Amino acid sequence: MNVKIINKSAHNLPNYETQASAGMDLRANISSAVTLEPLERAIIKTGLFIELPIGVEAQVRPRSGLAAKKGITVLNAPGTIDADYRGEIGVILVNLSKEPFTIENGERIAQLVIARHERAEWVPVEELSLTSRGQGGFGSTGTK
Repeated sequence: MNVKIINKSAHNLPNYETQASAGMDLRANISSAVTLEPLERAIIKTGLFIELPIGVEAQVRPRSGLAAKKGITVLNAPGTIDADYRGEIGVILVNLSKEPFTIENGERIAQLVIARHERAEWVPVEELSLTSRGQGGFGSTGTK
């Protein structure tokens, strides 16, 4: 799939790091370092603008290494970039650790996954089909 992109950052275009990678790393495009204090959040710009085909979204997801090692994650994960959005891609990062975390220009801060999606049309009914799970949710199928 071809996706139009404008790169106003000083960094290379996002790319897949391995043949089997689902996501491409997004880099911070900031004029000076940004320090996130514990539980603080900020929108970090990337300098990237994209034009997706209709029926496709871009999902902004956390980087597992930042989350596991530093407690830094994407607050609205996954963030959705709709096909009709033309603004700069920003990443809402939050520091869930007990230590300040400094984001440097060019640092890999999130990953971008391009995914097709369906549009639903609601069909009002009086009842739904039965399943073995029924109305069970929020852990009702067990933990093991």
